[in-house]
Amino acid sequence: MITIDDFNKVDLKIGKIEQAEKIEGTKLIILKVNIGNEIRNIVAGLGDKYDIEELIGQLVVVVVNLQPKEIKGIRSEGMILAADSPDGPVLIVPLEQVFPGTKVR
Repeated sequence: MITIDDFNKVDLKIGKIEQAEKIEGTKLIILKVNIGNEIRNIVAGLGDKYDIEELIGQLVVVVVNLQPKEIKGIRSEGMILAADSPDGPVLIVPLEQVFPGTKVR
């Protein structure tokens, strides 16, 4: 169990996927995500489930204060939230339109 103080350390914001590019031979996609005040480069394992075209313009939930990590030699600056399903990851998305950078609580 974590405390509310631990949970409050996680900074979740709405991001809008501006660009997407599949890394050939993998399920990884390089995403350019607008989080309101900047564009972040995020590498996500969504390529087996989603086509590039359907991701562009999609609002998603992003962990913005995650330490950057190199994945396949590419700097990833956050994480997009998804749920597990038998058919692969399912993006967590808002039911209504909100602006990129909006805090998720």
